[in-house]
Amino acid sequence: MWNPLGYWLGRWRDVRAAAKNRGQAVRFVVEYVALRSWAMLISCFPVETNLRTARLLGRIWWKLTFLEEERLPRFLRWLCRKRDRERAMDNLRPAFGDQYSEKQLQNIARRAMEHFAQLYLVELVMTPRVVNEWSWARHVELGNLGPALRELLRERGTIMITPHFGNFELLGYTIARLGLPLTAIMRPLDNPPLNEYLMASREAGGVTLLFKKGVSQAASEVVERGGTLCFIADQDAGHKGIFSEFFNRKASWYKSIGLLAMQHNVPIVVGGAARQRRGMHYRMDVERIIQPAEWQDRDDPLQWITDTFAQGLEAVIRRHPEQYLWMHRRWKSRPREERRAVEAAGGARKRATG
Repeated sequence: MWNPLGYWLGRWRDVRAAAKNRGQAVRFVVEYVALRSWAMLISCFPVETNLRTARLLGRIWWKLTFLEEERLPRFLRWLCRKRDRERAMDNLRPAFGDQYSEKQLQNIARRAMEHFAQLYLVELVMTPRVVNEWSWARHVELGNLGPALRELLRERGTIMITPHFGNFELLGYTIARLGLPLTAIMRPLDNPPLNEYLMASREAGGVTLLFKKGVSQAASEVVERGGTLCFIADQDAGHKGIFSEFFNRKASWYKSIGLLAMQHNVPIVVGGAARQRRGMHYRMDVERIIQPAEWQDRDDPLQWITDTFAQGLEAVIRRHPEQYLWMHRRWKSRPREERRAVEAAGGARKRATG
């Protein structure tokens, strides 16, 4: 007979063991209960109603970034994330400053906040329930996926990449629902019970998840046995990454994508799922398929592969810039020559003032 008290005591011991202290353990439990309660609440309403509410919350999020934190009570200051707006604008100006006015850039940033409020508050929670073998066509339109699907059906191994754009989880989730299982690389959440809940919901749809840390061997095995490996590829890779042009600035990219493709001689499929109209209505398209034959005779194949898929990801985003996560620190790491120039300039200023 199931003992609920014993079950939850056991779960608490697991959370307590994973947390640094009792306070963090309590926070983990509160976050988990909050997410499950939110998922239960929004399941009582149609997805379109929930998305309208989330879009409104996204607009409120944007408005709050204009408030002065000092004028708010301390317990409300976390809502006033001025840095989100500032970071989005700092990223948008170099990318589109020569094409759009400041007001237009602000409009893109606001719509991006509205989009990601809908994505994180509603779509990522409701996708496992509303997207299945029979209902996916109500929410997803298959664009020019023919060449990519042929690559997946060959079972020779394929790497699929997409940016933090549109509904990046829906891309892999829908393909898995179509009967083409795939493996996605993810960074585990700091909250263990929350992480387990999200993993279980994704794996129920046919998506196998691998944790990013120490994933090299497991990822290589997936490709070697002819599987499909998926990356959200626009993460900052730090100073040890390979730098390539992305929206008029050098960005750091992980070498693992190109190295895996070269090691196993497999293609890289670049694509995305973009919202087409209000509501949960997306179109999945492939921007570029990079074939092994294209890099075989290059002087620096790893750099060429990285440059090529970076250009492909940029092209995906340029069609719908309001659906990209401009708020994240994509250009945090800088190339060595830029760092040296900054250090030299700083040293010159010190000598001048000294």
